[in-house]
Amino acid sequence: MEQRLEVLPFPGRSRRNRRWSDEVKGRIVAETLKPGVSVAEVARRHGVPANHISSWRSRAKKGALVLPAPEDPVEFASLLVGPAEVPASYPTGPEVILGAVVIRLEVNASAERIAAVARALAAGS
Repeated sequence: MEQRLEVLPFPGRSRRNRRWSDEVKGRIVAETLKPGVSVAEVARRHGVPANHISSWRSRAKKGALVLPAPEDPVEFASLLVGPAEVPASYPTGPEVILGAVVIRLEVNASAERIAAVARALAAGS
């Protein structure tokens, strides 16, 4: 009589090696960068080990993993740190001042931009 060996799957005990695309990794990492969100929370939600996400975050910091564009509007501005005095030849635009902090905006800064800078400065103090 011939015996046959049959392997029955046991739920929750199998290990699947999944491959995550860089796009999916980037979206998952972006979720962890939102204020108040923890890596562990995002890992549970996506069924990914937290150490994988931490490794992806490191790759993103080094520029090896591209993150999706943020949903909120983001604005970048150049920052120059120097003496408070401005040379007379330097074209100056509006200034936002809070204590010892002086923020000089571009000459053609819109009212919306000035208000946004003032709100951000007030929120950070």
